[in-house]
Amino acid sequence: MRHHRIWDPFLRVFHWALVAGFVCTALLTAPEGRLHQDLGYVVAALIALRLAWGVFGPRSAKFSVFVPDFAAVMAHLSDIATRRKRVYLGHSPLGALMILNLLASIALIALSGFLMTTSAYAGAKWVESLHETLVVWATGSIAVHVGAVLWESLRTGVNLSRAMITGVKDIPRDANIVP
Repeated sequence: MRHHRIWDPFLRVFHWALVAGFVCTALLTAPEGRLHQDLGYVVAALIALRLAWGVFGPRSAKFSVFVPDFAAVMAHLSDIATRRKRVYLGHSPLGALMILNLLASIALIALSGFLMTTSAYAGAKWVESLHETLVVWATGSIAVHVGAVLWESLRTGVNLSRAMITGVKDIPRDANIVP
């Protein structure tokens, strides 16, 4: 195995704090309660910090590095279809798209939740409906994300979950690495 230090401590803490924040806010608190609101603000702050880290953080965290182009997405899909095992040092193209989806979805959940607390939008059914729809979308996206992480880990031989805990991707010596 070759060891590649990829994910910095901030990114790993952000990831697991966002997981905890989303789960607690969406599943463990009463939607009309103060704790739900406060956790929503914490989640919004986490997203804001991640956006700043995506601009000013290390190379592996920068959006300018991991946002894929169409050709990269198609190449990744081709790898999956043809069972070609290429390992990405950072996010895979499809993984990067999922990260962007989750960041945007959760940011919009926080925004719509905040709007529901303002006098202008309190009681507005469309805002509440948007908020609930986004939570359903994000929950489904998270399920797909977890499934894809497990599947890609098996497909490529790289334990992606462990990498998000330790910051190190252990890559088989014979793997074809994409920087």
